[in-house]
Amino acid sequence: MKKREVIASVKDEKLVKKRRNQMIKGAIALFKQKGFHRTTTREIAKASGFSIGTLYEYIRQKEDVLYLVCDRIYDEVRERMEKDIDTHHGTLESFKLAIARYFKVIDDLQDEVLVMYQEAKSLSKESLPYVLNKEIQMVAMFEKILQTCVDNGVFQLTEQEIKLFAHNIFVLGQMWAFRRWALQKMYTLDEYIALQTELLLKGIMEKRSS
Repeated sequence: MKKREVIASVKDEKLVKKRRNQMIKGAIALFKQKGFHRTTTREIAKASGFSIGTLYEYIRQKEDVLYLVCDRIYDEVRERMEKDIDTHHGTLESFKLAIARYFKVIDDLQDEVLVMYQEAKSLSKESLPYVLNKEIQMVAMFEKILQTCVDNGVFQLTEQEIKLFAHNIFVLGQMWAFRRWALQKMYTLDEYIALQTELLLKGIMEKRSS
């Protein structure tokens, strides 16, 4: 899917990137506190450190800010995953390590993930499919890990089961962010990782022995 261009009247690409980074940082804090619809562009400008007039040199409408925020968050999570997760070994240990590293990425970016899930629904019908497709690409990383484990005889899973397990892993990681009000009172991150990994493996291994 093609990325939607957010038009800026400023032609200096480095300055556009700098100002949009400021805008994204300010908007994330506001969206977390107030939500997208209750946040004004004037508040976003103030949180970004410049005037409302300057803001509109880099976007055309408030929804552009939300699009930039969601696009950036997905990119950051994916880049961290690609850096930290090995999809090629196909061993039990590499599978467990991939889960742990992914959960830790979510922990590091939990405010961003929370905003993304609360506010992505407010994206336009043109923008939403592109943004959500990025999530499917990240789920595919776990599909690849699981498929390699199957190929190596570590797990016995059908193609449908691989796809569902990949989505389960992805959602369990995100749950650490959007259910943190409860989960983080009950578990440390390491405890959460250990318990979720144990439950996932239990389901896989029980199927193998049946």
